[in-house]
Amino acid sequence: MKKQFVMGLFVLSLFACKQSKQPAAKITLMKYPVTQKDSTTDNYFGTIIADPYRWLENDTSAETKVWVDAENKVTQHYLSQIPFRDDIKKRLTEIWNYPKASAPFKVGEYYFLTKNDGLQNQSIWYIKKGLDAKEELFLDPNKLTADGTASVSLLGFSNDKKYIAYSVAQSGSDWSNIYVMEVATKKKLADELKWTKFSGAAWKGDGFYYSKFDEPAKGTDLSAANKHQKVYFHKLGDPQTADQLIFEDKSNPNLYFGASVTEDERFLIIYASAGTSGNALFYQDLKAPDSKIALLVKGYEHNHSIVDNVGDKLLLNTDLNAENKQVVLVDPKHPDPENWQKVIPESQLALEGISTGGGFLWASYLKDASTNIIQFDLTGKQIRAVQLPDIGTVAGFGGYKSDQEFFYTFTNFTTPGTIYRYDIAQASSTLYKKSELKANTENFETKQVFFTSKDGTKVPMFIVHKKGIKLDGNNPVYLYAYGGFQISLTPAFSLSRMLFLEKGGIYVQPSLRGGSEYGEAWHKAGMLEKKQNVFDDFIAAAEYLIKEKYTNPGKIAISGGSNGGLLVGACMTQRPELFKVALPAVGVLDMLRYHKFTVGWGWVVEYGSSEKETDFNYLIKYSPLHQIKSGVNYPATLITTADHDDRVVPAHSFKFAATLQEKYKGENPMLIRIETKAGHGAGKPTAKLIEEATDVWSFVFQNLGMNW
Repeated sequence: MKKQFVMGLFVLSLFACKQSKQPAAKITLMKYPVTQKDSTTDNYFGTIIADPYRWLENDTSAETKVWVDAENKVTQHYLSQIPFRDDIKKRLTEIWNYPKASAPFKVGEYYFLTKNDGLQNQSIWYIKKGLDAKEELFLDPNKLTADGTASVSLLGFSNDKKYIAYSVAQSGSDWSNIYVMEVATKKKLADELKWTKFSGAAWKGDGFYYSKFDEPAKGTDLSAANKHQKVYFHKLGDPQTADQLIFEDKSNPNLYFGASVTEDERFLIIYASAGTSGNALFYQDLKAPDSKIALLVKGYEHNHSIVDNVGDKLLLNTDLNAENKQVVLVDPKHPDPENWQKVIPESQLALEGISTGGGFLWASYLKDASTNIIQFDLTGKQIRAVQLPDIGTVAGFGGYKSDQEFFYTFTNFTTPGTIYRYDIAQASSTLYKKSELKANTENFETKQVFFTSKDGTKVPMFIVHKKGIKLDGNNPVYLYAYGGFQISLTPAFSLSRMLFLEKGGIYVQPSLRGGSEYGEAWHKAGMLEKKQNVFDDFIAAAEYLIKEKYTNPGKIAISGGSNGGLLVGACMTQRPELFKVALPAVGVLDMLRYHKFTVGWGWVVEYGSSEKETDFNYLIKYSPLHQIKSGVNYPATLITTADHDDRVVPAHSFKFAATLQEKYKGENPMLIRIETKAGHGAGKPTAKLIEEATDVWSFVFQNLGMNW
């Protein structure tokens, strides 16, 4: 009996060995392409900066296309040698493949929602008359292209709820065309508005206001600077050439303009901003004869938005004299701040957003990066704090004045999007639809800790892992953050991340300065000349994890996208010995020239500009492209970008990769993965999401030494 038991253990051990796959002992790395260099230089206030790979900024040239193909070949050759790459793709596909639905919202007599059967490239829009009625297909983006690379966004409904304006974007580009559909018949009208970007559709009567840029020169639509945005009014049935120009500023080409209309169609509001934060507001009383567009709030030092109107006055959400924001009532005829009436005073918590619905105000506050909802009446009297399912992130509170209920989505790191029905009169939430995810999330736990950054600032951080994990300093860690543009990272579920957690990885998300987790003061502490604080916070997060025995430098992968790609690029060049893997995605990596492409000029308010000497002096100190040095052992690096990214043009990633490959002489791979027919991330089809996640996780598992 004893002999049989021993033999049984031996067989089980053999079976386990057969099932477990280890990283490849050695991967053959193809020679990197020989990237041509030229003698291009720039003189910045007496400092000469070489830019030998500037030719890669020409994204449509034949030479750049040859280089892209060669780089992708090197990357795919490397990834193809990872033993468990196919296993990772299979598991990701399994995780992804379950029915998904968005929270329904009511417009007129219809409820609107999206559904995806699991692996459809784009979610499909459905409508139904009543919650228990049969769903009808409304709009299927998958039928717009053969490969699912067109995405659809609903922009706005006419006041009579008869029409919907929607946009279609191709291959991930920010450019979109706007179309109109009659809701009841699902008939697409002849209207087509081209060259729109970052636009809504603000309806007034038989038409709507929208924003557009001038058409770029042929072949430069994905790279040329976009300037002179304007607001137009489109009347249904008219050609775009007949649209009425409503607002522009010929003296300043570097302004964004957007329009909204209050629910009762009383006021037109025009937002003007010089960048991604700080704006001015203009208004027009659409019911007053001969009313002209006039200044409501001057710019561009503070952030303002109109919540709605109360009769002839406007509710304004603002951080003027309130870094955590407040809501005030403004009389447009006497708009000076000294005349404002306080409705919801500033709180100790950051006011993330405020909306109307059911005749009330719904304020969303952040408490240590988690959502709290407070209900107020229109005078600012607090009604109640809404009881939420748990600590996490909530979206969906708000709607029409006539609404009696909302459907909101709740999520956190271990809870997939769960839909609740909120009865306003009863002040109660009931579960409406639970996720059908085919994965066990009960085995994981989330904790929030606070660590000390370089200058003594306390920074919060979420840590997610399997229950009962051992703090032996040897766990693989995926450290992800953003740190900028007032964007707060709150608890949210990720299908892709489940794979890493299932295999014993630890996911870590610090709330770096630069976001708005603690209001505008937190944002300002991580922008312009204080941007280094963001990198210091991220580095301190890694040091905390090492000190507390979660991991060690050989087990840390750092990741971030866009401004987060800048974060990764800066930290891997400042503290390369602290990390094993670096994953800069669609990153802003050339801080001296970012403002010269597409809408990059709008980030000058966040970063500063190399065209100003004071700004150049701090930008050059952290610009990832310019901090790559010879003889330094950089982490294994996989840069990801896409050919249709017209937000952060791929030239950033191209030049960064070429420079790393030129100067780095160690054994770690310096690779770039360049997706085709994709952009900055929005609207990316499911198939491409899974393919990219497969490659990124394969790279992480291989270089962190993780078994499958």
